[in-house]
Amino acid sequence: MPEAAVSSAFTRSPALPRGFDVSGGGLYLLPAGLVWGEQAAAAVIAGNGWPLADGWAAFTALGVVTRRAGGGADLAVASFAEVVDWAEGEDPALARLVAEAIHRMGAGRGKWGGLDMDRPRIMGIVNVTPDSFSDGGLAFETGAAIARGLALAEAGAEIIDVGGESTRPGADPVSPEEEARRVLPVVRALAEKGLCVSIDTRHASVMGAAVEAGARIINDVTALLGDADSPRVAAESGADLCLMHMQGDDPRTMQAAPVYACAPLDVLDHLAGRVRECEAAGIARDRICLDPGIGFGKTPEHCAQVMGALALLHGLGLPLLLGVSRKSFVARLSKGEAPDGRLPGTLAANLAGLDAGYQVLRVHDVAQTAQALAIWRAMRAGA
Repeated sequence: MPEAAVSSAFTRSPALPRGFDVSGGGLYLLPAGLVWGEQAAAAVIAGNGWPLADGWAAFTALGVVTRRAGGGADLAVASFAEVVDWAEGEDPALARLVAEAIHRMGAGRGKWGGLDMDRPRIMGIVNVTPDSFSDGGLAFETGAAIARGLALAEAGAEIIDVGGESTRPGADPVSPEEEARRVLPVVRALAEKGLCVSIDTRHASVMGAAVEAGARIINDVTALLGDADSPRVAAESGADLCLMHMQGDDPRTMQAAPVYACAPLDVLDHLAGRVRECEAAGIARDRICLDPGIGFGKTPEHCAQVMGALALLHGLGLPLLLGVSRKSFVARLSKGEAPDGRLPGTLAANLAGLDAGYQVLRVHDVAQTAQALAIWRAMRAGA
């Protein structure tokens, strides 16, 4: 049944904070007031905005978010120029922090999986499983999985994400050996067709074998925390990575009782920490894409709060992926629809991701998403 009304993770503040001590952390910038096309160019030229990811859009305002000691966060929103003037007038250290964050938001995103991140890309899902929440069993046989991957590419997917273990809440684990048996023939066949293939796994041995079979991307729901050998294998593989946020380390229990001080900020801090750890393990920053992990260790309210502040993750200056397809939060915030009845809610959430400047959408329904994306791009080009 539908959940109760959602509340914001933030408490409004009427003015930008004064006397903020940057040495203790706890200050975040949320790009806001996004405009597109000629509107974006006009805002930047006039000094009233800054490019997002080197040209996707421009943000004309910023939310200044500060954590509260007891949980939650305060949010003040001001124009781009006002925030710059505020930081410069407050303290040199604050001015540097704000300037560095703005430049990370504005920096171009390099190739990921061999694809330019200068426009949105669709990642199509191939679950070689008998028990995935939405389509388990439909592509469990190798030939069916290969055929599905090719059909998704024909429908508009530019990345094919192949997984052999369900990570739905409560799912039983699969051994790395069984997972490899399921996915490697599919990865190899699709890669030999010239497709950009991603391997969806939390097991280091499967990561390495899949990259040898032709996968260009490792997509790990545990952000390389699920297997002690994953950082080394990922570093040595040369593949690009998607690091996802999940509270907890086990899909079987992640939804038991998720708790956050402030969900959007906690997700950002966790992913920032994982990026630092990956760099320490020898993984270049420009190989990494980030996923806020909608539905992984989050209540529907947490999901809505993170979705409402998706642009926060631009502060890390990396490509961003959104995976909301057919997930239970859609049903729990709507009318309890079954997975195959969640396409309208999925499209609504994906359009919110596009409006927040996300570069990759991970979906089951590729043709429908491609049509929505085409219309969205046309409207943004006409702005």
